[in-house]
Amino acid sequence: MSKLYVVPTPIGNLEDITFRALKVLKEVDLILSEDTRTSGILLKHFDIKTPQQSHHKFNEHQTCMSVVNRIKSGLSVALISDAGTPAISDPGFLLVRTCVENDVEVECLPGATAFVPALVTSGLPNDRFCFEGFLPQKKGRQSRIKALAEESRTMVFYESPFRLVRLLGELAAVLGNERRASVSREISKLHEEVMRGTLTELQQYYEEHTPKGEIVVCVAGKQDVAKNEIS
Repeated sequence: MSKLYVVPTPIGNLEDITFRALKVLKEVDLILSEDTRTSGILLKHFDIKTPQQSHHKFNEHQTCMSVVNRIKSGLSVALISDAGTPAISDPGFLLVRTCVENDVEVECLPGATAFVPALVTSGLPNDRFCFEGFLPQKKGRQSRIKALAEESRTMVFYESPFRLVRLLGELAAVLGNERRASVSREISKLHEEVMRGTLTELQQYYEEHTPKGEIVVCVAGKQDVAKNEIS
């Protein structure tokens, strides 16, 4: 059936891919890949010979309508990113929105997303949380952090290993040195690591141990300090 399939791919261990994802990737007419070289490793591993086309943040504004028209002509198309679920801090939102606006059916398969295992293993409350993804690198970064000062839900961030120490320090300055947090690194890969502690403890740890790989930071929300009033 002609539609857009949004297909999650493994964030580390290739065995995390679902049977359904493999079936869709083998049966569609075209796979849109964030990086065809990276996706080529996955497709070759599972003997998937479906043609690929590059679809990333630098060309998606120009290619969305072309993809929509191809689906309307009868093709079935799968969208994948380098790892995880497309559109979650990865290209995909613009294409999904363009399909929706042009009455093209979109089906998103369930699957790998880095922040879910990071949130679960953090040990922080996860009944309610807010996903912040990557903060702006420069303009708007400090104002965004300050806006989270009163956030009561657990906060989830993606960050580069090169900016992790900086992020932990910035959060500590606004949210407090003793705010509980966790840093999950290389989820589902060989050297997976979860470190828990206060923001200051984690900052000090990663100042001494240079982090590598994909990183998810979970930070506890502001605790309710209201006390029962004595009448």
